[in-house]
This record gives sequence, structure tokens and C-alpha cells, in this order.
Amino acid sequence: MEVENGRNGQDDLRLVNRLNESRSPYVRGHRTNPVAWQMWDPEALSLAKKHNRLLFVSIGYAACHWCHVMERESFCSPDVAQLLNTHFIPIKIDREERPDVDAIYMNYVQATTGSGGWPLNVFITPDLEPVFGGTYWPGSNSSMTAVGTAVAGTVGFVDILEKMRDVWTQQEGRCRESAKDITRQLREFAEEGVHSHQMGEKGGGGGLEVELLEEAFQHFRKKYDKINGGFSTAPKFPTPVNLSFLLRLGQWPQTVKDVVGETECQNASSMAVHTLRNMARGGIRDQIGYGFARYSVTKDWSLPHFEKMLYDQAQLLDVYLDAFLSTRDPEMLGAVYDIATYLTSPPMGAPTGGFFSAEDADSYPTKSDTDKREGAYYVWSLKEFHDVLGEKDGDICARFYGVTADGNVASRNDPHDEFISQNVLNVTTTPSALAKKLGIPEASITQTLKSGRQKLREHRENHRPRPALDDKIIVCWNGLAIGALSRTSAALRSIDPTKASECLEAAISAVVFIRKELFDPDTKTLYRVYREGRGSTPGLCDDYAFFIHGLIDLYETTFDDSYLQFADVLQKRQNELFTSSDSPGFYSTPSPHPPDLLMRLKSGMDAAEPSSNNISARNLYRLSSMLDDASYFKKAKETVEAFEAEVEQFPFTFSGMLGSIVMGHSGLKGVVLTGENDEMLKRLRQTVRPNSTVVALGKSKGAWLRERNELLKQMDAEKDCVMVCEGGACREGTEFV
Repeated sequence: MEVENGRNGQDDLRLVNRLNESRSPYVRGHRTNPVAWQMWDPEALSLAKKHNRLLFVSIGYAACHWCHVMERESFCSPDVAQLLNTHFIPIKIDREERPDVDAIYMNYVQATTGSGGWPLNVFITPDLEPVFGGTYWPGSNSSMTAVGTAVAGTVGFVDILEKMRDVWTQQEGRCRESAKDITRQLREFAEEGVHSHQMGEKGGGGGLEVELLEEAFQHFRKKYDKINGGFSTAPKFPTPVNLSFLLRLGQWPQTVKDVVGETECQNASSMAVHTLRNMARGGIRDQIGYGFARYSVTKDWSLPHFEKMLYDQAQLLDVYLDAFLSTRDPEMLGAVYDIATYLTSPPMGAPTGGFFSAEDADSYPTKSDTDKREGAYYVWSLKEFHDVLGEKDGDICARFYGVTADGNVASRNDPHDEFISQNVLNVTTTPSALAKKLGIPEASITQTLKSGRQKLREHRENHRPRPALDDKIIVCWNGLAIGALSRTSAALRSIDPTKASECLEAAISAVVFIRKELFDPDTKTLYRVYREGRGSTPGLCDDYAFFIHGLIDLYETTFDDSYLQFADVLQKRQNELFTSSDSPGFYSTPSPHPPDLLMRLKSGMDAAEPSSNNISARNLYRLSSMLDDASYFKKAKETVEAFEAEVEQFPFTFSGMLGSIVMGHSGLKGVVLTGENDEMLKRLRQTVRPNSTVVALGKSKGAWLRERNELLKQMDAEKDCVMVCEGGACREGTEFV
């Protein structure tokens, strides 16, 4: 909103903070800042043109710790507000609502600085072209000396604002010229893969081969932390898509094992399981509650940034389930239970159906405190252990969780002195080792730990304010959760029917909610976000891909045709909205190209979330098998080949898509169960089968599927039989088990 005192002109423009118009908890949280924040909308963008101002675009999300730090240090400062309001058009964006905007400017910051993260702060011209950007910049009252990586000596935010004001005022032409040149380079880089694919079609490319899986494995083997697990130093991210690749490497057809090696496939699984075990015992896991934090500040997983994200829980549930099915390790199953409980319980499980997005890292230490601290909900002093548990049980639990009187967080990892004498809970020993050391029966130790965990959790819930909840329901992340909970339900059906039902009910409720609130049946399109009603952002490619993925998993758990039919409808619509006839693969944004985006991006690289092209290719291959649809198979193969040049150069950054290369070479085995096949189904659900799909026909199921899939029309749906379909033909067989 603008208020003008006189004629149009920069000096006459007075901005008013508009963020009370937003439904985003993150954006709305800045509505009381003295900065006159605007929304990313035509009104604000036209102001920049009308008054010839640089836009200052700040992008973050509700659970982002450093976003809150920068708000306290800078955006609450009258001096910063005066500079921003007088000389710029300041805009605040929730990256979870507009990941398309975030991706464009994150690419720019990563290309120009070598790193990225949030908060993401970018100065852009009225034509939306980037001029300068970065992540966290210290405010004038900052106590920062280091932020993970060293930032000592980093230029302060006020200095940057003054410099950008002067550069735009004195050298606008040079600024615009530089921004146009950078934008041209970004466009060329974004289109590079498409161009290389088109060149390959004309004779240069030989197609993607299974040997790329071996190259990716060798990369992870060299990067592997043999002591702590994981594949980097600090900070250390779980990156579940990489762990899934390693766990499933030995589950592909023999062709893959012949190329990679039987021993190497076993080593890949061992690396993943060792990593998952250390994570499950580390501070990155909420040891007395449920769920995992986003990443670890330390290489040993001991100190997290405490925000909990839905997309992490969903992917980790999938990976821990794979690890359990592959190893039958009860520790992996314990993590499955914990994550499933976190997803299906308040606060993450929405009472309306669906799953909320995240919990913050910061919270008030007690109900009487007025200043939030990072991790306050999760850390403990030794005195608190004794107060809550008593001296004896407190000592036992303290030994188990590594709790000391001085605290277990190194000062170098505590830039704001928030963790003095505080402890992040890590599992540092085993009940048997502790029993031997203390001369107490192991059963007694186990019972003490069990009751201690319950007492600590109850104390925390009763006496500490819970971190703020980002209660947006985002389709893509819900799709991941639907898929993971569906698979978990199927696997637990024969082990724990009650837990299996809880998981399945949560998955089904999420689908019902999304179909009712975020799907338009007339246009067959999705909307991305629900909070206090449906948001205006149309569904992006990841919303379609991840939700279709969840629907396919839910179908394989229930054999309810309606979920597979819905997936088929959405896949056809995704193909229409996100592809073009002259460029293979899926764009991130739908057509027609929206005017508020500088460019249209297409990415296959996996990160904290899997890429939409990775999941789309997998969906298309699975649907092609289940529906015997050759057009889907062709589209899947084209999607993978769209990234041929990049995959060949850096296969480890496309770990999720490497499985689709195998599918393209070997096809999928489509298992068809007819009649009563409960025992066979039970066996199938206790294995990891990345190269097969399962459908079922019977008296009350499969009617739509038989109409959609020509191969199934002649099958006797009531005869107890197992068929395997591939390459357009079916035969009886059980060799896949």
C-alpha cells in the first residue's frame, strides 16, 4: 500500500506494512515490523516501476532460526526500516508458498556467492532482475561472530543498504546492465540441459546407462564418514533421497548388481543403515518426543538446528521403513514408530485431515519468559533431570543421554550463549552397557529409561510452551507423508494392526481433505496451500508429482481404484501444464508463464526434497506398469533423458533419478493378484521392491482398473492367482518374491 503527499515521485512515496493481508504464519509474523513490508503481488511490483526503486526481497519460512534472528536484529530496527521504506520496495515472501520465486533468486545467490540458505535476501530491479544478494547479514546489534561457517568480518546489513541505495542512485544504468547480463547467464544455465539433450537427439548422446549407479555409489563411498555416518562434515543434513538410493541399490535387478558389484551393494546398504542408526541416537532426533530436526550443526549428529519439517519426517519414515524391511533391525522399527506417531498426532496431524508444515526451532524456555531461545523446548540441565526424575533415576537417564552439569554444547556452537549448562539429549550408551557399569539388572535399566522418557515428555508438555506451529497444509509435502504412511501401514499390517490402521486413516484423511479443499474438479487442477481457506498459489509441479506419488502408494496399500484413478487424472493434467512439445522434462511452474517470474525453471537435482522430475519419472514408470500405458513409459524415459548431460557429469546429485534409469532399461514387473492372495500380499509387503508394482482384482475391487488396462480385461478376477505383467504380456509366476 502506498500513501502519497503530493505528485508521484520517489520522495513522495510512503509505504504501509501490508502483511496483515497474508495468511502465511511466516509473512504475517512480520506485520508489526517497522519495515513497511509489501506482498509479492502486482501492486508492489508496479510500485517499483512507478517509483523506479530497487525491490528488496526477503524470503524465508516460519521454522527458520536465522530468519528470526535477522528479524530481531534488523527488521525490528527503526534505522533499517527508515532505509528500506525510503529507498526500496521491501517485500517479504514465504518460500513454502512461492518456491518458484525462491528458486530463481536462490540460483542467483548460489551462482554469485558459492552458497545459499535462508533467509534469502536479494535486491532486484523493477524488471525483477537480480543486482545483489546473500543470506543472513548481521544487524547493528548483532552478537554474531560465527554462523556455522565463519562470517566474522561480514559486512553489516545497514552498510549493505546504504551501499545499494547509493549504487542505484548514482549508477542505475550500470546496475541495470549488470543485472541484465546476469539474468542472461542464469537463463542460459537453466536451459543448458535442454540444449544438451536436443544435441544428443541429433547424434551426440548415447543415452543414460546403468553404470551411472556405480559412479554415484563410488562418490558416496569416498565421502562417507565411517565414524558418524553421513557424507559430509558439519553442518550435516540427512538428505533421505541419497540414503534411499544406497538402501535400494541391492534391490534392483541382477543387472545392477553385476555392474555395481554384490559386495558394493551390501556396503551401500551398510553405509545407509549406519548413518540412520547414528541419526536415531543423535541429538537430531527428539529423544523424548517424536520426529527429527532438519539438520545437525555438528558432524556427529549431536546438535541440531531444532526446526522440524514435514518433508523431512515423511522422507525419513520412508527410509527407516526400507532399512527395517532390509535388516529387520528393531532400532530401525523404533524410528518408524516414532516418526509415524509424530505425523499422526497433534500438532502435526491436522484435525481436519492433512498434515501441517513445521515446528519452529525457537520457543520460550518457560511460560513466564518473554524472549525465545533456540532449542529451549528440547534442552535440559542436569538439575532438571534430578528435579523431574529424582536423584537415582535422574543419574541413570543422564548417563544414557549424555547429560552433564556443565552442559554438552561446545561454546563454539553457541554464538548467542543460549546453551550454557544445557544438554541436547543423545543416546551415548546402551541399556546393557549401562547395566554392566552400574551393576543393575538390564531389565531395571530399561524400565527406568522407559518411565524416565515418559516423565520428561510429560514435564516438557506441561511446563514449557511448545514451539510455534506453521499450520499451512502444503500439497507436495502432504503427498510425501501420504505415501510414507501408506507404505508403513502396509508393512505393519501383520505386525501391529492398530498402528497400521492409524497410519492408513491419517493418509486417507489427508487425501480426502486435499481433494475437497485444494482440487478443482472442473479444471482438474490443484492449489498449493491451505490455511484459513484455499490459497491463491496454483499447484506447482512438485505438488502434482508428490501427491500422485502418495496416491499410488495409497492404492498399493488399499487396492481402492479411486486413488489410482485420481492419480491418473492428475498425471494427465500435470503433463499438460508443465511440459512443452519442444522441451522434454517438467517445468517447475505451470503454463502460461506467470508475469511475476523472471524465468521458467526445470530441475532434476535432488536436495533436501527430491526433485519433481525425479518423482515424476518414477510415477510415470509405475503408472505405465499398472495401467499398461505406453505413453506414460515414453514420457518417463523422455523426462530422465532431459537431464542426460548433467546426470552423466554428476550422477550423485541425481540419486533419486538413477532408479528411473534402471526402470527405463529393465522395465517394471507388474504383479497382479486375483482372488484371495493374503499370504502372497503379506510376503510382498515385507520386502523392498523398487522395480515392481502391485495391483489387485477381485469381487469388490479392480472394476475401473480393468477398463483402463487392456491386459487385465480377460483375467478371471475371482480365481486365486498371481500374474506378472511386463512388456505388454502377462504370465503366472512368483519369482519376484
